[in-house]
Amino acid sequence: MSAIDDLPPLRDVIKRHALSARKSLGQNFLLDLNLTARIARAAGPLEDATVVEVGPGPGGLTRALLAMGARQVIAVERDERALGALEEISERYPDRLKIVCADATKFDPRPLLGTTRAKIVANLPYNIATPLLIGWLSIEPWPPWYDIMVLMFQREVAERIVARENEEAYGRLGVLSNWRAETKILFDISPAAFVPQPQVTSSVVRLVPREMPEPCNRKILEQVTAAAFGQRRKMLRQSLKSLSADPAPLTAAAGIDSTRRAETIPVSGFVALARELAALRAEHAKLID
Repeated sequence: MSAIDDLPPLRDVIKRHALSARKSLGQNFLLDLNLTARIARAAGPLEDATVVEVGPGPGGLTRALLAMGARQVIAVERDERALGALEEISERYPDRLKIVCADATKFDPRPLLGTTRAKIVANLPYNIATPLLIGWLSIEPWPPWYDIMVLMFQREVAERIVARENEEAYGRLGVLSNWRAETKILFDISPAAFVPQPQVTSSVVRLVPREMPEPCNRKILEQVTAAAFGQRRKMLRQSLKSLSADPAPLTAAAGIDSTRRAETIPVSGFVALARELAALRAEHAKLID
C-alpha cells in the first residue's frame, strides 16, 4: 500500500508490466508518490476539476490527481506498454480516468471537455516538452481551454520559460510564455527521484493564462522575436532588417531605441513592435491595392 492510496508501489507496477523507461520517448519515471502529490497540489483545488495529463507512464501522478479528488483525469499516453498499469488505476477509480493512447503533440482534448475548462498537470516527456508548451500557448482563439498548467521541465527549459528582460535565459520562449501567462518556478526535483536518473535537475513550473494579454497578432509577434533573438548580440536596427521593414521607423513608432539589443526589451516592447509592424504591413498593402 502506498502513502496516497491502496494500490501497489510504483516499483512493483513497473516490474510487473515490464515498463523500462525508453530514452526515445523521453521517459523518466517519478516514483516518489509524495512528490507526485506535491505536484498535484500545486494545481490548486482538484475537486470537480478535469485534468489533462500527458505522459502518465506507470501512473504515479495520475494516482495523486485522483486521490486528491480530481473529478476526471484524461491521461494521454503514447506508450502502449503503460496502458495495463493505467487500466488498474481506472479500476480503482471507476469512471474517473479516461485513458487516451495517442501522440500528445497531435491530440486535441477539447472534444472531451465540452464547455469545461481543464487543468493541465504533467511530468512531460523531455523530448516533447517545449513543443507541447508552445502549442498550448499558441492556441487561437484566446483564452484557451485550460485555466492553469503545472508542468515539469528540465531546469534549463524552466528558466527560459520564466525569464524576463536582462536575464541570461531570456529569449523567444520567455516572451511568448510571459505575454500569454503568468509564470513561476515552484520547486526543483532532484535527478535521484527518477528512474532512470536524468543528468539534469527538473523544475515544476506553473503557468496561469492571462485572460486578456496585451493585444497583438501572435504570428507577427513570433516573427519579431525570431528576428530579434536570431541575432541577439546585434542592435535592433540590424537584427530587425530580416523583417523586410526599415527598423528605424518601426522601433521609433514602438517607442524603442534602435540601438538596444533583444535581451533588454521587455515583453511589452515586443508587443509594441509587433503591433507597429502589423500597422506598417497593413498600410503597405493599402498602397499596393
